[in-house]
Amino acid sequence: MRLSAEIACRNEEEKDNEIISFLPPAPAPPPQQKLVVGYALTSKKVKSFLQPKLEGLARKKGILFVAIDQSRPLLEQGPFDIVLHKLTGKEWQQILEDYREKHPDVTVLDPPDAIRHLYNRQSMLQEVADLNLSDYYGKVGVPRQLVITKDPSSIPAAVTKAGLTLPLVAKPLVVDGSAKSHELSLAYDHFSLSMLEPPLVLQEFVNHGGVLFKVYVVGEAIRVVRRFSLPDVNKRELLNNAGVFRFPRVSCAAANADDADLDPGIAELPPRPLLERLAKELRRRLGLRLFNLDMIREHGTRDRFYVIDINYFPGYGKMPGYEHIFTDFLLGLVQSKYKRRLSNG
Repeated sequence: MRLSAEIACRNEEEKDNEIISFLPPAPAPPPQQKLVVGYALTSKKVKSFLQPKLEGLARKKGILFVAIDQSRPLLEQGPFDIVLHKLTGKEWQQILEDYREKHPDVTVLDPPDAIRHLYNRQSMLQEVADLNLSDYYGKVGVPRQLVITKDPSSIPAAVTKAGLTLPLVAKPLVVDGSAKSHELSLAYDHFSLSMLEPPLVLQEFVNHGGVLFKVYVVGEAIRVVRRFSLPDVNKRELLNNAGVFRFPRVSCAAANADDADLDPGIAELPPRPLLERLAKELRRRLGLRLFNLDMIREHGTRDRFYVIDINYFPGYGKMPGYEHIFTDFLLGLVQSKYKRRLSNG
């Protein structure tokens, strides 16, 4: 099976083909307000997110990004209006919790206890599964899935007992920001399931025309881009293929949506009202303002969608126009705080 030629990577570095934005009006900054954003990010995230176009626009709007020194106590740094972070580990989470307790007026993006919900793929999609959007411009659900925590030899029997249909997508259970936690495998037969490495989540593979929709959420703003994904699997391929095929999260230059001749039924973006309702509900349920959804449309349907992953603070730097969306979002946060102070004062 010539997977290297046939598989289009579902990686964040692939080129966007079509974009749709739902953006709230740009906020005006409060009078004489300088917004200081302390950030604690990995070096990779700093490079991809804090691009010159973002920092330049931010300066013009009165926003200053300041690196948090992780070798010094956070309580000794600042003052900050906003703390922007994407670090993992219990120690960092405790540092942030202590900081929030001492500085309740500082906005932390996002609260560590809320982010923790997305570190586990078992709990990650539960809020989507609990939503009832079946009659709201389409149906949104999650693929049937099974969590395996140990003993690879037990996987075939567990899959049979759960009644899952092959092929199955295998993903690491824990999302810790590493490249490995974003790798996925596609298992074609029961025998090969015992070759997988728990702890993991097994999801039924849903044919979706090889197109994935990345729904970026930045506060109330939503931007959707279309990306190539794994191609459909037909019954003949399922019968003729065996084994586990791994797809590391690597750049795939061949996956250029601009060169594709796609069926309009596959390429059509999800309805705007559906995405707005979905994002609003998940913001409330997850308690997060910075995340993205990976969505697919079941091939052959017009209105049957599945959310297959949720990521905290995703690769916004690859989202067209992100510098405008993000700076407006930050100004909106401080404006809301300013209005609350006036009303309480």
